[in-house]
Amino acid sequence: MWLKLERACLSFGHTALLDQVDFSLDAEERVALIGRNGTGKSSMLSALAGQAALDDGIAWRRDGARIAHVPQENTFAPGMTVFQSIAEGMGNPVRQISEYQNITQTLAQSHAQEQLLKLDTLQRALETEGSWNWRAKAERLVDRFSLSAAMPVEKLSGGEKKRLALARAFALEPDVLLLDEPTNHLDTSSIDWLEALLLESHLALCFISHDRHFLDRLATRIVELDRGRILSFPGNFAAYQKKKELLLQEEIVTERKADRLLDAEEAWRRKGVEARRTRAAFRVARLEKLRAAREERRARLGQARFRLDSGGKETQSGRLIAELEAVDKAFGEKIIVRNFSARILRGDKIGLIGANGAGKTTLLRLILGDLSPDAGQIRRGTRQTVAYFDQFRAALDPEARLIDVISPGSDHIEIGGTRKHVIGYLEDFLFAPERARSPVKTLSGGEKNRLLLARLFARPANVLVLDEPTNDLDIETLELLEALLQEYSGTLFLVSHDRAFLDQVVTQTLVAEGGGLWREYAGGYSDWQAARAKSAAPETGKADAKPPEKKPRKRETAPKDHSNERLSWKEIRELEALPERIARLEAEQSALLRDLEKPETHRAPHTARALAERASSLEMELLELMTRWEALETRAGLS
Repeated sequence: MWLKLERACLSFGHTALLDQVDFSLDAEERVALIGRNGTGKSSMLSALAGQAALDDGIAWRRDGARIAHVPQENTFAPGMTVFQSIAEGMGNPVRQISEYQNITQTLAQSHAQEQLLKLDTLQRALETEGSWNWRAKAERLVDRFSLSAAMPVEKLSGGEKKRLALARAFALEPDVLLLDEPTNHLDTSSIDWLEALLLESHLALCFISHDRHFLDRLATRIVELDRGRILSFPGNFAAYQKKKELLLQEEIVTERKADRLLDAEEAWRRKGVEARRTRAAFRVARLEKLRAAREERRARLGQARFRLDSGGKETQSGRLIAELEAVDKAFGEKIIVRNFSARILRGDKIGLIGANGAGKTTLLRLILGDLSPDAGQIRRGTRQTVAYFDQFRAALDPEARLIDVISPGSDHIEIGGTRKHVIGYLEDFLFAPERARSPVKTLSGGEKNRLLLARLFARPANVLVLDEPTNDLDIETLELLEALLQEYSGTLFLVSHDRAFLDQVVTQTLVAEGGGLWREYAGGYSDWQAARAKSAAPETGKADAKPPEKKPRKRETAPKDHSNERLSWKEIRELEALPERIARLEAEQSALLRDLEKPETHRAPHTARALAERASSLEMELLELMTRWEALETRAGLS
């Protein structure tokens, strides 16, 4: 065992973050610490690292254990290069060598016996710990974490700073690694690399993350911090989800039973004289215990209630969002986009994947018309109302009050035709009424992201651009945002390094493949990975093997020749009419389902049966029309 908490207590104001918590971390164990934003996960990690004191209880660390802690936000000494910062992170060996050199210079002038003994002790320690080769170790770390040794730390990007913080942690050659949101600011390839690095290191690991793919691959145990208590679940995140659902159902049943018993006892107590005449002292004592239990029971944290208004049919965009043909864009000698062609239609949900600095934002600005291409043509559609989520939160004034961020100059906002008070709207995003007039600067990172989403969703938009919206959001809020975006009827552009989020939300991905080349793939992150693995697989077929099954062609980035598969005039008219036919049938289907949900419908069995049969036939008809639409668009070169 490397680390342990016993009866740990830690409070922030009147809120207990840790309430008599017991926790331990064993050798080669990889524990994921999860929970809502603000529940105290980072505080618990700091207590384990010995960087924060508990209010009560014991934080134990094995003697001689080397513990490396990488917090969520890292600061580095100014004026240092990457190499110097890593060397500084090595701590004791570098200090010992510096001291050895100072004593050597002193002995050149005076051969004091005391200094000679100290020099001998230092030399033995340096040889025992292998510290003489510290420079070679630092150089290996620079290379291993893909950094530039001479680069000043002030000039590093967010992703490079995260890799530097991890390199400094590994410089200690730790026994235990404590990581707080290690995937923030890293692109997908860097996250894949980090997963492999941590798996092969065999270190004892305790980490905080909301990246479900990362949790699934790394965790050997999930520890949830909830209302000051911790619950431990062996296995990865998928196993935790199944067990947690069962626990929540049991908790609801238990609380309902306790509430019913309390209500019965309160009713008995109100009988007054009759109750006293029974002399049932045990019932009076039980009533007091039930009251105390209800007082102590902490209500489960509320869930955010997001709503997203695309503006309705009367304000929807034109069918075409943007059409790019052989587009080029470069800044100086750096080519960002080369010979890129694509057609984006209303309702598309597009994910952009690429390394940091690959040009995802540049491509987005080209598509949205904020930037002109160096070559090629871009045609944009009509009636587009764009809402933009900026990962750097530039739209948030740190001194502004929350209510002014959402609705400056007014106490109300209108969402989907419904008028709502701004304080009630902020409550939907888990901001308590007493915080509504607090300045933005008092919020945590996750709260700022929630506020930015609240500001974004307060205005109707038929084109939504989300640049890293998932940073710092807890898992429950992530899943709610996923569901909201899946139902969004407008067009979505999503830049994210959260692989599970991409898989759940997007219908196609644009991937930077180097040298300004962008390629389009159907589906999300996993679909892209599968397509990439398939194209990289070696040819293993034999001469007498069956030919591969013909697959529908994916849209390419380069222009394609469809002269041999043009649609007939009749098919063109059919294709143009399909969206309206599908929309009409979907509206009928929604109305039928609403009727079937009404209890009064089922009082007339024949009517209910007829409605159910019509709903079933509509489902089949819609499936056929969607298949036909996809086939016609493929032949026309639109998909």
